[in-house]
Amino acid sequence: MRYLCLSLLLATMFSIIPFGTGPVHAKDTLDTLANSGTKIVKLTQQQKAELQALHKQILSKKEEVIHKYVEYGILTKAKGNKIIARMEHHYAMHEKNGFIPRWHGHKDKHWGKLKENN
Repeated sequence: MRYLCLSLLLATMFSIIPFGTGPVHAKDTLDTLANSGTKIVKLTQQQKAELQALHKQILSKKEEVIHKYVEYGILTKAKGNKIIARMEHHYAMHEKNGFIPRWHGHKDKHWGKLKENN
């Protein structure tokens, strides 16, 4: 009986007390991101060449690892080729973007909803 009363009391308390702070912090975060000011950077040809060399080294090392996984039977040859093709596509996108990373993939979708709600 005591366990039942305690369970009902806790269930009532948790249904009344709101969890988290909700949109209070969301607006602050939105304002912080809006005021952070993303810098637009232009790389020189020498900087692009250095980054290209580094990315090529990384790509070749990752390909070596995938080939070893295929050799040891951890991955199938088809899966290994699929992974390598994806990595090469990733490298091509880096090259297309001038080796400047793009980290804002879903920002407009997520933050756009917050702007509409506030």
